[in-house]
Order: sequence, then C-alpha cells, then structure tokens
Amino acid sequence: MAGFREREKQYFPLQKIQDVVDLFKDQLTTPDEPNLALLSIVLGLIENTLTVNRALPNHIDSSQSLEPIFPVVELSIVEALYTKFVTQIKRSVDLTKFPDGNATRELVKFVSDVVWSSLMRSYYKDKAHLQSLYSYLTGNKLDCFGVAFAVVAAFQVLEYKDVHLALSEDHAWVVFGEDLKDSAEVTWHEPVICTRQMEVASIVSGINPSINATTDSVEMASLQQDLLWLLHDLGHLEKYPMALGNLGDLEEISPTPGRPPPLDLFEESIEANKKYYNNRHVYPYTYLGAYQYRNMNYKEALQAWADAASVVKTYNYNRQDEEIYKEFLEIANDLIPQMMKSVASDNAARIHHTSILYNPDCYSNFLRFYDGICEWEEDSPNPVLHITWANQLAFSLSKFDCSVRKLIALPGTGESSSSSEEDSEEDEEDEVNHNKDNKKDDKENITQTDDNKIEKVVKARGRRRKKGKTGKEVHVNNNSEESLEHDDRGEKKSSEIDSRKMNGKNEEQIKSVIEELVSKVGDEGQTETPNPNIAALAQACSESILNPEYLLGGGEPFTTSASTSTTTVTTSTSDSKVDFNEFLSSKSNGSPFMGMTVDSMLKAESPADMMIFRKQPSSTRTPTPVSEEGNIDSNNDSVTQVIVENNSPLPEFESVELNLRSEKMRGLRKYFLRQK
Repeated sequence: MAGFREREKQYFPLQKIQDVVDLFKDQLTTPDEPNLALLSIVLGLIENTLTVNRALPNHIDSSQSLEPIFPVVELSIVEALYTKFVTQIKRSVDLTKFPDGNATRELVKFVSDVVWSSLMRSYYKDKAHLQSLYSYLTGNKLDCFGVAFAVVAAFQVLEYKDVHLALSEDHAWVVFGEDLKDSAEVTWHEPVICTRQMEVASIVSGINPSINATTDSVEMASLQQDLLWLLHDLGHLEKYPMALGNLGDLEEISPTPGRPPPLDLFEESIEANKKYYNNRHVYPYTYLGAYQYRNMNYKEALQAWADAASVVKTYNYNRQDEEIYKEFLEIANDLIPQMMKSVASDNAARIHHTSILYNPDCYSNFLRFYDGICEWEEDSPNPVLHITWANQLAFSLSKFDCSVRKLIALPGTGESSSSSEEDSEEDEEDEVNHNKDNKKDDKENITQTDDNKIEKVVKARGRRRKKGKTGKEVHVNNNSEESLEHDDRGEKKSSEIDSRKMNGKNEEQIKSVIEELVSKVGDEGQTETPNPNIAALAQACSESILNPEYLLGGGEPFTTSASTSTTTVTTSTSDSKVDFNEFLSSKSNGSPFMGMTVDSMLKAESPADMMIFRKQPSSTRTPTPVSEEGNIDSNNDSVTQVIVENNSPLPEFESVELNLRSEKMRGLRKYFLRQK
C-alpha cells in the first residue's frame, strides 16, 4: 500500500455526499488496493458528526429541530488520524521477528493483541457507532466487527496481502494464509470471505445512521445508500447478501429513480445466498419477511420466516447468536401475533375465506417456522424457547380456522391416521383393563343375537369395536346392530360402518350420562317433582339436534324430530325465504348434526351475527329487497337482518404435506390437527 497519497488528498475537503462517493469510486476503480484505514476514518468522522454529536433531548421534536446538514471533512483531521494509526501499528510490530513473507498464526495473534491492548475496558462493546477506526483512534473503543476490521487494516499497513476479513451474520473474524483457510475462530459454516473491495463494502454496510431509538440521520442514510449502489454497480455486492439486504431496506424508505425495486434486491440477496453459500444465511429471508410484513403481504411473510427457520435449524444455538435470537424473538412474539390480530379483525376476508387464517399453505409455513426454531434448540448448550414463546404459539395457533387443519397432511400422522392412532392407543388401554376385569364377559361378546349382551359390551368398553374370538366384530348403530365378517389379519375395513359405530357410541354415552345426572338430581332429596322439560332436554340432547329458531329468538331449544327444520324471514316487500340451515354446520365429530358447532357459536356474538357465516349457495339467488334506509321491513318480532348477497365461490385449497422434524413439534402434532 502506497499510503495516503496526493491523489487521495485532492478530494478534500469533503463538503457533500457526492464528494465522498467520488473518493470511494477512486479507491475502488484504481489498480491499487483501496486504503481501508483512510476510508474507515472518513466514514467514522461523518457518522460521529451526524449521529453521536447530534443527539437531542427526548422532549424535543426532532422533526422540527434537525436541519439538513453535511459536515465539512477537512484534510488535516483525516491525515492526523491516519498517521496516528500507521505509527501505532508499525511501532508496535517488529517484523524482523516474523521473517516469513506470509502471515502466521503467531503474527495474527500479536497484531490482535496490539489492538486489544489499546481499548478501554469500561465501555459496552455492543454500543452503536463503534465499528470504525475513527472510534478507535479518538476514543479507544471498538465493537466486535471493529476489532476484526482494525486487525485487517493493520496488516494492510504492514503490507500483507493474505489477511482478510471473514463475516457471518452475527460475527466478524480474521482469516489468513495462502488459501485463507486458517483462522483461530470457531465459526458458522459458509462465511463471507472478503476481498479488499468487499471489505470496503463491509464498512459501508456497517454504517449506523441512528441518532437515537426513534430518529435516523437522513444524510447518513443517503450517503450509505449512494455508496452501496456504487459498490453494487461495480459488482462488489454480488457475494454479499447482507449488504444487498441493507440496500433493499434503504430503497424501501427512499426509492432511487431508475433503480430496481426493493423486492428485486431481496430476491437477489437470497439467490446469492443459495449460489455462493449453500443457503446457509438466515438474514436474507428475514429481510424479505420484514418487507412483506410491512407491506401487509402476510402469506409471503410467513413463507420467508419459515424459510429463515429452515436455515437456522441446521445450527446449534449458543450465546454468540444473541442478535439472530432477538430477530426470531421479535418475529415469533411480536410480528406474527400482530399479524394474527390484524387478519382476524378483517370481517370481509373472514366471510370470503380469503385471509391467511383459511389458507393451508400459511398454516403449514407457520408450523414450519416453529419446527425450525425447536430444531435449532435441540442439542444446543443453551435453551431457546420459554413460556412467552409457548403462549404466543398457542395464541397464534388459535387464530387459524379449524377447516385448514384437515388440509394439512403429516406423513404417518395425517388427520385420519392421527385419529386412528389415538383410537388404537385408547383401544389397547381399554382392552387391557377389560381383559383383567371382564374375562368372562368376552365369551358372551361373540354372540350377536342377544341385544342385552351387545349393550353390555358397549358400556363395558366404550370403544368403537370389539373383536371376539370368532373373528367377528360387533357394531352398534343407533337402534340397530350389525356384524361384519372379518379375517384374522383384519384386512377388511368399512369406513361407513366405523362412522355409524362412532355415532351410536356417542349417542349412547350422551344419553347415559344425562340420564345419570337426572337421576342424581332426584336422589339428592328433592321433594318437588322434577321439571318435565329436563327429561325432554335429555332426550333431545341425545339426538344431537339443536333448533335454529331458538338461536334466532323464538321456538324451543331443541327439535323433537330428526327432520331438517327451515326458518324463514318474511318481509313486507317480498315473500322470499332464507334457509338458516345453509349456514349451520352439518357435521360434528363425524356424525350428522343439524345444529351449530361450538366454533360457529363462538364466532357469532349474537343471532344476527350468525347470518354472516352463512355458506355461499352454489346457485345465484335474488337478494332480499331492502329499504333505502338499509333495513328490512318486518311484520313480526323476529330478528331483522340485512342480507348482503355475494355469489362468488369460496376459494378451494389443496392439501399440503408437511414434515415436522423437531421432537417438540412432533409431540404436538395431534394438537395441530385438531378440528375443534
């Protein structure tokens, strides 16, 4: 390195942003290496002036107080600081003790000790604006990146060409040797090994324009943006995903005319990550996810965050990953819950099922995000998850509509197999208890002609099926019993009979429990005759039929027949009828149920609200006429409701297959597939 030459001096004083850009362009386009120490001092001086020395008290309105300025960078100040750095390094390092022309581990350690010994011990290394040589030379303070960069700049002063900066997403260190494979650090895989030009890009990308927690320096951000575009145009950001992400953020805040949009830069960052670093960098995806979140593209944001978690799960978490931990902590406990609150309050999207809460791809990406975090924690020396993570997971999970869960297929643990596994486990447990206590009853169970024995089997076991010694299965369906021939291996199964068995079992159990409660009420010494409505209520509950009229303000709570009841709304202007059964659920736990499910009742805050959840008809229907005031005229006391017709069909989604790899998420897979 030729040092601080006359060619560099002619650019001083630096009075505006373009002057700084011209200086950097000169350094990046000449055959000689760019002078790292000079450029770091210049950027540090400008940043310190525009941020640290510009801090304002909290009670002052910064938008009204800060005037656009740019400091004048005088040659005398820069030259004095540069000379101080060169003198300190050359005076402290005796190269006669290291005759080898290449950098060795001993020499690297020696130069590092020179830098470390000059630093103050009474400051926080994570404080802002400590990454430049200006901070080192004026205050003896450097952060982690600053120390590594100072060592590389020192070796450039010593005219070594085989010492360079290596960067991960949270750490910086020095690599050396002829092939740059030697390092004293235990680092992440696929680090960014910098050239001299990329080392310039690192100090530009490391610029911090923040004045305080809520205010940034517009001038500093503009300088950073212009310098990053200079480096981008010269091709020095091609292998630097982090710098591309920073440039994308700056373009989102202040777009440059004629330049690509921010989304293109984020995608370019991801492509560089895949092409040069085997997709081992996390931040390209978090940059994209944050951008999509800010633009309310929640589906794309969830996908980007899930991809970020898929990358981080290839590592083990440790204390050095503090910054990336904070990134995921904010996503899981702040951004995703806020996203769920926002979409849950969107009534239009809820009616038409267009929000992410009804999209199985979004639900899959949500689970994939947490699966990656859990796998990141596995086999790590430090824990990642705590009660706050669990609470926010449960909160966000509860916002997804139950209909999307049946569209998620977990290999080996899909909805049907999950249900069968659960039933099989319960079958085994009940069978063990049954064999111990009722060995004699098993011999009676194989007889199909005795109704009393069949009922005894159902009450004793309470399961879907009971297999006797003859290889036959006994089934109970409402008021009838059926038998199904079954070979020893159990190869023949009937889903229709299984469904009827479950219906019969549920109805028998409900009826038995309610009758038992009624009898207990009478056994507790009540002198009055029980209300006859109790018996009617028990009978109606056993049939699982809820009267829709009752929910709308009239009629009895339960119907007395299994036929479908239809309620009509009559207006003074039209005799059109509205079938309220269209928006009532038709199934509950696999059995026909002509009332509303618990989910539907919870969503509706009043009977009128229940009309919002009406299923869209397959055919076009004339809407009920309304008056100019927006109300339906009614001649009776029934509920008056304006019905807004929307004949657009609900979106149809395909099933999504998802592999959960972490032990924690696999342990919760049945919970993720619950449809109630």
